[in-house]
Amino acid sequence: MIRKFKTISLALLMASVAVTGCNDEFVNTLPLDQVAGSSVWSDAALAEAFVTGIYAGLGQGGFNEQQLSSLTDETIFTHPGRNITTITEARSNPADAGWINETIDWNQMYLRIRAANLALSNLEKPGFTNTNKIVERLTGEIKFLRAYYYHQLVRYYGGVPLIDKPYNLGEADYTTPRNTMEECINFIVKDCDEAATLLKGLSMAKGRATEASALALKSRILIYAASDLYDVASAKQKSSAHAAFAKPELLGYTSGSRAERWQKAKDAAKAVLDLTAYGSQLNLTAPATRTAGTENYSNIALARNGGEKDLIFTRSFINSKQEAGGQIGLFNGPNGYHNWAGNTPVSLLVDDYEMMDGSKFSWSDPAKAAMPYANRDPRLYSSILYDGAPWKPRTADVAGKDPVSQIQTGQYEVVNASGTKVPVAGLDTRKSTVEDWNGSYTGYYMRKFTDPNPAIVDQNTYQEVPWPFFRYTEAVFNYAEACIELGQDAEARTWLNKIRFRAGMPALTETGAALRERYRNERRVEMVFEEQRYHDARRWMIAPATLGRKANTISITGTLKPGKTVSLYKYDPTSYNYSYKVVDIDPGKENRAWLDKMYFLPIARDEINRNSKLVQNPGY
Repeated sequence: MIRKFKTISLALLMASVAVTGCNDEFVNTLPLDQVAGSSVWSDAALAEAFVTGIYAGLGQGGFNEQQLSSLTDETIFTHPGRNITTITEARSNPADAGWINETIDWNQMYLRIRAANLALSNLEKPGFTNTNKIVERLTGEIKFLRAYYYHQLVRYYGGVPLIDKPYNLGEADYTTPRNTMEECINFIVKDCDEAATLLKGLSMAKGRATEASALALKSRILIYAASDLYDVASAKQKSSAHAAFAKPELLGYTSGSRAERWQKAKDAAKAVLDLTAYGSQLNLTAPATRTAGTENYSNIALARNGGEKDLIFTRSFINSKQEAGGQIGLFNGPNGYHNWAGNTPVSLLVDDYEMMDGSKFSWSDPAKAAMPYANRDPRLYSSILYDGAPWKPRTADVAGKDPVSQIQTGQYEVVNASGTKVPVAGLDTRKSTVEDWNGSYTGYYMRKFTDPNPAIVDQNTYQEVPWPFFRYTEAVFNYAEACIELGQDAEARTWLNKIRFRAGMPALTETGAALRERYRNERRVEMVFEEQRYHDARRWMIAPATLGRKANTISITGTLKPGKTVSLYKYDPTSYNYSYKVVDIDPGKENRAWLDKMYFLPIARDEINRNSKLVQNPGY
């Protein structure tokens, strides 16, 4: 946008020169690469450009080279020196919180909030004609964005200072204390309600806020508000750090009815469910076939073939811009395809995918352990690349080593030219002949969000898969969770089974605590890699038993059966006996631990030093 302004300014300047010639009055000292603030709010196009700039706080969505999933029991990050283990090993402190990207950073969020406040202030009395209610539309977008950025701060840091006006020079005091958690959530909800009202019925451009996105954000923040971490009484029972904290109101509700909060969460989620323009394949009366279940799930992740109807608010990418968010396949794909294996799934996650009949997978079951990737939840095949999984054709320099295009993450026997059995490392391992330094430590790779187009393989190609900030399915989960906590199990099962049928899984029949556990696992696998697990495990306060677990890997060996001779490896149970062993990641690579201080991140030391009214989070 700024480049466009520069071009217009230069064109206007040259036109003026042509008309005025050497007129001494022509001298103009205004900078040619900037637009005065007064001009912005006197021109509808410039005002809209300013509001568009506020969206920049969304960054690449979740499609960063380092992903939030690697702070959880979903994946680990392969490469050293990125400060992720500072968080996973509970070493965060006010001087070094660990890996914080721009969509989490305190200063970046407040930068966008200030821009939102500035825009709202100027739009109260704009200097341009309110054609087609552009003022109402822009105001609705801004309120959604401000609510979103505050929700980011709240779910990472707890209650934060609520600033609802732009500060100017000469203010008596620029410091302000943290607001309570309840005040913050009420503020976010109010912005969401107002945004939804202002945006209702409007046809919005792709990627811009809508009534649905505002309602979806309200649903999310209210399901958080009802959860254990945000309920001080529950948090104190589960955490000694919280029990000792002198300002519990900064982290949760100290009064009021929790049942009422669950009811508000239910109502907010239902408002999203009532939006008939959204939802994909949720009308099935029986489970889809395995093939259809995998396809249904892939269509949502890739935003195609009707799956895009599940997406409420996204960050899109186009090849012509070649943004980092279009390289998620490169960031996470197998090294045997010249990819970087950045965020690789751990066995803890893979083992939580159920069998297709709804039973749990177990390594202690000999039949399941012998063929661990057979007859599993169809979403596994759309989300995880595992040993023997079919994938894209290899690049030309590797195709001769794997003409059948299968993932190779084990070690296998082959017969060499002299007739001797020798072990060879899979092409997608850290002992590969192809970029071994980019191999997975876990034996798995992320498939979800990776375009399966064979033409998009290596470092020179981008993809156009959007990042899903909000999905209709998340609102379904929020609704079901609130129903479970309110004792309305039948209603919860009705909606959860819609999701399961779409995925090809059988209906849930449990009640009470058992249903809650099934729900939590269902949410885990359905929303995998979507930045849900980090927040879910914390708000449920199950982090010690989940996020704090040691990450693990799968070790796979293929041994030739008697009489079989294979010179070029491919996955083949008729020629090989396969053994699988789950082992912990080498603690020298990552040594996960959990301390209760990690329920919230520390406020940076520099921020505390700048603002003496701030109170640090517990444990820091």
